[in-house]
Amino acid sequence: MADTKREIERKYESDDSGLPDLTGVAGVAAVIDKGVAHLDATYYDTADGRLAASSITLRRRTGGSDAGWHLKFPVGPGVRDEIRAPLSDAVPRTLAGLVRSRVRDAELVPVVRLRSDRDVRDLTDAAGRLLAEVSVDAVYAERLDGDGGDAQWTEIEVELADGGDPAFLDRVEKRLRRAGVRPSGSASKLARALAETGPRPKKKRKGSAASDAGPVSAGDHVLACLRAQRDAIVELDPAVRRDMDDSVHALRVATRRMRSAFRSFGTVLDRSVTDPIGEELKWLAGELGVDRDQEVLTERITAALDALPRALVTGPVRTRLRTWTHARRGGSRRRLIAVLDGKRYLELLGTLDALIADPPLCKAAAGAPEKVIAKAVRKDLAQVSDLVERALDLPPGHDRDLALHEARKRAKRTRYSAEAATAALGDPAAALARSMKALQNLLGDHQDSVMTREALRDLAAQAQAAGESSFTYGVLYGREELRAVRAEEALPGAWSQVRAVTL
Repeated sequence: MADTKREIERKYESDDSGLPDLTGVAGVAAVIDKGVAHLDATYYDTADGRLAASSITLRRRTGGSDAGWHLKFPVGPGVRDEIRAPLSDAVPRTLAGLVRSRVRDAELVPVVRLRSDRDVRDLTDAAGRLLAEVSVDAVYAERLDGDGGDAQWTEIEVELADGGDPAFLDRVEKRLRRAGVRPSGSASKLARALAETGPRPKKKRKGSAASDAGPVSAGDHVLACLRAQRDAIVELDPAVRRDMDDSVHALRVATRRMRSAFRSFGTVLDRSVTDPIGEELKWLAGELGVDRDQEVLTERITAALDALPRALVTGPVRTRLRTWTHARRGGSRRRLIAVLDGKRYLELLGTLDALIADPPLCKAAAGAPEKVIAKAVRKDLAQVSDLVERALDLPPGHDRDLALHEARKRAKRTRYSAEAATAALGDPAAALARSMKALQNLLGDHQDSVMTREALRDLAAQAQAAGESSFTYGVLYGREELRAVRAEEALPGAWSQVRAVTL
């Protein structure tokens, strides 16, 4: 079983490789010598270094107090999530799954071995509480692939205690700098080992690629958008596997953004190539949303029920809601992980890589972005306009609900295309994206009301069939009906805000 630890640390170098006296650091009452630990770690990666390219480290370590497998994901500068698994001979399946979106079908092999003598000291406060662990590491690195080079160095590492204040590290660093210690030039031991034991990378010729100068054509801008969403899918995969908050929703949004880009910028990328990929993205979004839509409905009804006076709640309404929710759930964590481990999903990731590496560009891709991109966004906006105007002309009821739902979907697509166009078109595109987001949220609330009323009718029918009172469901239905009316009343104002934007 794997467990996770948030690691906040800083690394330093010193010409004399010694540790300055840290008793003068504010808040430190004692510096306790914990002795020397002998650590032996083997780092794993693919032959082409896919994990290292993403600043991810996977190691098997013996020695010290935390022997086992450690997988580290970057969170921010000096901050990583370390996921641990018990010591075993092979890479644990749990950890292998967390890197599968990057590794795909490639084999994880030993690339570097690091042996360290770690001289450890604890910094504690007056109450004996641990503030940070400071170590002086004498490191010997041995390359296990390629030419098998080696290197050695000494570094100082300061790791904040669990739940500690990151500002404490600033105080320690101030003391270290006064003593001539400087921040390390490498983000991790592995990064330094790879740099010092392998061949030096060839310098890129200035101006050798269009990406060096930033996007210059319509195709460059669209590809930058697609690349960002492909990267988001890959990076969110382990978060979904770890069941991190909002990760499923965020991954679903990334798939929708990419699919929208295919449709909005069809003059830039050949749709005969992108449409089948878009269908696969639609499949993935559907798998991710198997339980999410039901959760949204349940949360909305529960919140509305919580807001009702007790006198208006008759019968076992909450029990009925729980039973209804459980019966309608179609997915599970196990099913979702199976999708992410499945051949279809991994093939989709490979297809996205191939598309970005060799994009099916159309003639318009070479055009000026301020013309080609703007034209595409204006086309999306015109389609939203037709749908909104049609909905406003319809009387309240089923047909208007359907028209507003279609307008919501197109508003979302237009928002995405406007956001993608911001780098090329600047403030006007950003203003359109903001106004379209407001419109989308309004129409989304209306659609949620439509779906919630359908759910309440279903709940009321089940309650009546069981001989229970349906009164409360009727009250909730009436309140949802009022929310929809208010959304429709606010629509002309929101639409006028959109029409005020000039692109």
